[in-house]
Amino acid sequence: MRSRLSNRTLCSLLAILVVAPLTWGCGIGTSPSDGGATTISSEELATYTRELSDDRFQGRGPAGPGEPPTLEYIEAAYERIGLVPVGDPSDDPEGAPTYLQAVEMVGITADPATATLELTGGSASLPTLQYGSDFVTWTASGTESLDIEGDLVFVGYGTVAPEENWDDYKGQDMTGKVLVMLVGDPPLEDVERFGGPAMTYYGRWTYKYEEAARQGAAGAILVHATDAAGYGWNVVESSWSGEQMSLPSPEGALPPTPLQGWITWDRGTELFAAAGFDLDELSAAAVSEDFEPVELGVLASAHIDSTLRHTSSNNLVGAIEGSDPEVSDEYILFAAHWDHLGVGSPIDGDGIYNGALDNASGVGAILEIAEAFATMEPRARRSILFIATTAEEQGLLGSAYYAANPIVPLEKTLALINVDGLNTWGPTEDVLIVGFGNSTLDDTLTEVLAADSRTVAPDDEPEKGYFYRADQFPFAKVGVPVLYTGTGTKFIGKPADFADEIRQTYTQVHYHQPSDEFDPLWDFSGAEQDVRALYEVALILAQGDTWPEWKPGTEFKAAREEMLGGH
Repeated sequence: MRSRLSNRTLCSLLAILVVAPLTWGCGIGTSPSDGGATTISSEELATYTRELSDDRFQGRGPAGPGEPPTLEYIEAAYERIGLVPVGDPSDDPEGAPTYLQAVEMVGITADPATATLELTGGSASLPTLQYGSDFVTWTASGTESLDIEGDLVFVGYGTVAPEENWDDYKGQDMTGKVLVMLVGDPPLEDVERFGGPAMTYYGRWTYKYEEAARQGAAGAILVHATDAAGYGWNVVESSWSGEQMSLPSPEGALPPTPLQGWITWDRGTELFAAAGFDLDELSAAAVSEDFEPVELGVLASAHIDSTLRHTSSNNLVGAIEGSDPEVSDEYILFAAHWDHLGVGSPIDGDGIYNGALDNASGVGAILEIAEAFATMEPRARRSILFIATTAEEQGLLGSAYYAANPIVPLEKTLALINVDGLNTWGPTEDVLIVGFGNSTLDDTLTEVLAADSRTVAPDDEPEKGYFYRADQFPFAKVGVPVLYTGTGTKFIGKPADFADEIRQTYTQVHYHQPSDEFDPLWDFSGAEQDVRALYEVALILAQGDTWPEWKPGTEFKAAREEMLGGH
């Protein structure tokens, strides 16, 4: 490791000596190709990805046996690169500077052997449900034993959106009910509502449980559909059948819905049929603002025994301080989640969910970007903060905690660039932007790519709601402009449908499965291009005089304007 880094530093210094300074937009006097960018390499991205997804890290589960070696590895990399520790000194027994930002969490694990969901009533024989294959449930109530009984009510998409003149509850009392709802947004033909083809936060499963709590429901069960959810039932089973973590509820906050869960579409169809209804017909009826809740005439009884623990995990936060005293207290942030699913139910004899692509690769990317900024001479004017977040797979908990407890004031934060999964299939002509059109960061990336004869591509699956499923979202919610990119759609030298093919294979076979392992045949040359582009975007922000902004009509613009006030 040490000799590798010193070789790279030498190459970087040589590049500084032989490349003449150029002008690179926004008032920058140094080209991004000078110095730092030359240190970003496909070989190093592959090395980080391979090492962080090794079995010795035990799937990098937060607050599990894989966390200590994972933190040790990333901290060692931070130290080698020369990042300044800016975590909470109280996390060190001696009060020394630390990279750690402790994140208190509550973990609760349902016992699959005793978890039941029984259905009674209806006009025909109701299905007998098997935990895992038919349904998964858990409780967010913080109790070790939960018994819930309530009438099932179909509430369509479970959405209350006043600005869209939409209320699936129609003022009916849902206290003590167990709600059954569809995932996603209503698929309206009116492109002016609910974001058109793009999913809004109303379509996210987290919102639906939150709204059920506001309605006073005893439970909320989502009917899974692969197209609407963006992943198969295998992902639901692997992601929600183990320990579920949450941040402690603030004092006075609304308690969560006690029973939360999913049911397969096939079992949901059988349930509705036994109750005398057609799930497809009711789903079609739910695509209307006139929809009203439907009592199914079925009583749901659920029992869950759980193991409860209060624990903590850690974000890792390090900085490269800016060189200009006038703006060195202003920051550009990079984030990548270090966690994955840990050790879970074995599939084909393998129970370690290594998370190579998701997201060992992203951590490798921010480490490479950190080294690129560290080797720049002179240093960038503004400071750069790097956050390896925890518990992203548990609901973006580490990023949500940082956004609520920022180490750098949010009004001094220009932007957050999140890296979650790299392109491991070769170079592309384009880079995909998830949440395209939200901010002027899109324009900056467009400028950077154009210099390399590349282009940006909007998310071609906006209905899957990927923007709300990764660590940039908590920052967007509080108003910080964000950039989140994905693998491009036009692979050089590959068939036109190659991008669709690899995406479908990954989603159906490897996403949140033990098979997300490092493959020595992966080609990181496209990842190197993409990571350099993100570095160059940040360099433009770090050197220039213009802050990125949310574009007019974006749902996060008001929060940013309120945050900055007269700044």
